[in-house]
Amino acid sequence: MKNKFGKPILIEEYVPINGIEQYLFHSGTNVDNPVLLYLHGGPGSVESLFTHLFQDQLEKIFTIVHWDQRGAGKTLIKNKDKYPTIDLMLQDLFEVIQYLKKKYNKQKIVLLGRSWGSVLGITFIKRFPEEIAYFIGVAQVISMLENERVGYEKLKELILQAGDQKSLDKLEAIGDYPGEKLIIDSQFLKKCAKIRKLQGKYNLAGKIDLPIMLKVLKSPIFKWSDIMALLKGLKANRHVLGTFLANFDLHAEPADYQVPVYYILGDQDWQAPYVIAQEYFGKIQAPRKQLFLLSGAGHRIMIDQTELFTNALSTIRTREENERV
Repeated sequence: MKNKFGKPILIEEYVPINGIEQYLFHSGTNVDNPVLLYLHGGPGSVESLFTHLFQDQLEKIFTIVHWDQRGAGKTLIKNKDKYPTIDLMLQDLFEVIQYLKKKYNKQKIVLLGRSWGSVLGITFIKRFPEEIAYFIGVAQVISMLENERVGYEKLKELILQAGDQKSLDKLEAIGDYPGEKLIIDSQFLKKCAKIRKLQGKYNLAGKIDLPIMLKVLKSPIFKWSDIMALLKGLKANRHVLGTFLANFDLHAEPADYQVPVYYILGDQDWQAPYVIAQEYFGKIQAPRKQLFLLSGAGHRIMIDQTELFTNALSTIRTREENERV
């Protein structure tokens, strides 16, 4: 892309990663800054298209790299039939990190994961802690089943408080949700889509609506093929959804981490309900840890409260820099 913004670091590239060409988007102001790899949500929903909405100030303290994961965004468009499994994605992530360490001459990088990205990221740091300086979980997912249960109950509570009979009828028509065990099949996804629509009405979940799509269109890296990738993302990630994410539950394993762990949560987020992550965070044993609960932020924390999000990341970087002195 043409660097019309005059940024010292502004790179779009496809890199050979684990057998396929995968897309990376780098932006920053100083190669001496820590490198932060941003793991997007979904799975299948890239956030490289939103960088123009929240990254300007962050690029002064980090070199930020967005990776369109296997089965998502520009990587999916380039590899239309290369669908992910969790093992492939973890190996992909490992290789992306090796590439970034070499490119920027870093011993370790910072890993940030939002929503699904927090699942992928926290799974990675348990397996490869030596690769990461510290981990930042944004809208951290602890248990998918618990997420859906708590989010459903909050939605029902607000509908009843509002006396919204029409929405209550729609909710009750969905039937049992999410069930005793999370089975992410076509029937569940139809129910989930209806729940998300109702949650969106009450500002409990992120919405893919006209205003957000118009913001995507203004991205400096947007191409019309990105829309096709978004529409195909759910299908491409069915295996990850059904075999891994459905059963993901951090409660089932020790809360011990070998790297510093930071959480940034929104107090209006009921898609990955902050109360679940907040409770789990109290159990974490790590070299350092800190939780930031941002007032007025929903599931898209970085866009909902950009200044508070930037301040949290600045605080984290300062703390980690001080630890190195």
